[in-house]
Amino acid sequence: MAPTLIQARDLSKTYIMGEQTVHALRGVSLDIAEGDFVAIMGASGSGKSTLMNILGCLDLPTSGQYRLVGEAVEAMAQDQLASIRNRRIGFVFQQFNLLPRTSALENVELPMLYAGVKAAERHARALAALQRVGLGERARHTPSELSGGQQQRVAIARALVNHPQLILADEPTGALDTKTSEDIMRLLTELNAQGMTVVLVTHEADIAAWARRKLVFRDGQMVEDV
Repeated sequence: MAPTLIQARDLSKTYIMGEQTVHALRGVSLDIAEGDFVAIMGASGSGKSTLMNILGCLDLPTSGQYRLVGEAVEAMAQDQLASIRNRRIGFVFQQFNLLPRTSALENVELPMLYAGVKAAERHARALAALQRVGLGERARHTPSELSGGQQQRVAIARALVNHPQLILADEPTGALDTKTSEDIMRLLTELNAQGMTVVLVTHEADIAAWARRKLVFRDGQMVEDV
């Protein structure tokens, strides 16, 4: 049995919007093992993005427990959350979130700037991460000189560069065509085969099919785990 990376117990998230109370998550419990490849699915408003934000230490639950590699996240202050994000999690988003006037290499170096890594090591690690995603020769190019698929590969390299234990990918193929989407999913599958834990949010069944496990959300609750 692989060690447990994510342990969530009875997670609830409630938002007060004016007179209205929105129950975004309702008592969700789940475990994700190291090396797992999990797709989280559900319609808009099902709670999948709320769960992703909590798993990514971008938000805290209203109630419940969340352990990431044994660390109790639900009690953390903002600076502790920022630290655990930088140490343990790599994020990949639908819109790539790259700095437009900055080279691929400098975009990948960014998380290491926050971590205080020295310039020479930053440079070497960023180049290695770009080579890992097949873009070593495009290191000097800016995002406008790269295709959508190449931009997403830069974003994945940036997610990998601090050697995280977990990749969280939020609709990573949402802005890409079918063939490029397959290329990106093949890359995530290769990373998973190398031992990286991947958790992916998608509303597309053909993208979810790449994962080994599928969690389906409806009305803030997990209704399927296959």
